[in-house]
Amino acid sequence: MRHSSRVATLLTVAALPLALTACSSGSSHASASSTASAGPAGAKDLNASLATGTQLKRALAPASAFPTGLTAEADGASDSGSEFLSPSGKSTAKPDCTRLEGTAWIQATGLKGGVSFAQNDYANQGKTEEVAQEIDEFQGTTAATVMKDLRTVAAECATFTDTDAHATVKLTGRSTSGFADEAYTMTLTSGAWESGTTLIAARSGNSVVTVLSTAGTDNGAAAAQKVTTRILSSLKDTKTA
Repeated sequence: MRHSSRVATLLTVAALPLALTACSSGSSHASASSTASAGPAGAKDLNASLATGTQLKRALAPASAFPTGLTAEADGASDSGSEFLSPSGKSTAKPDCTRLEGTAWIQATGLKGGVSFAQNDYANQGKTEEVAQEIDEFQGTTAATVMKDLRTVAAECATFTDTDAHATVKLTGRSTSGFADEAYTMTLTSGAWESGTTLIAARSGNSVVTVLSTAGTDNGAAAAQKVTTRILSSLKDTKTA
């Protein structure tokens, strides 16, 4: 399983003082700041209606939602805690399609993530099957823009070369009904892989849920759908509590 730079960097800075643990160069987010994103005194707090990383962590799907034989990866869990992060800038470079192969694949849009997040992943003992989940909160209309950008990524990454087998990967994408406000599903397949990968992105208000699955004989589709549904249900309860 290949982890994103977000997880790797957060683990690297874990020994730093608490105020700095959400800040790192090359990580998914800039430094944590509940006041910087709110702007000058008297300005509208753009994070007022958003969930913190601590709240999002509680909305992640529990172990019971994952296929039998998969257990939580000790080094795959991270969240932004009780503070909000400064909004990340968006890269204008061509999408890095290989981001779609790993956790935190939302970064393929050019954004490093939301102002708060929570994620973890599960894998079987042989690391041949995995399911990763993440929730990101975005200010304003950014969540809707992220969903639009993912559709653009799917079109530009219709074929690309993976980083492990250096084989050609084919991507098909489609809008998916039945998930919150909007959802998009991508299926990655390659002749060099034993099974394909299903990626689901679902938006609920300012939240974007992203799930990666290689579990099962259906390119990970059923497991991805189950976990996504569970997260969205828990997320709704978290925000109305």
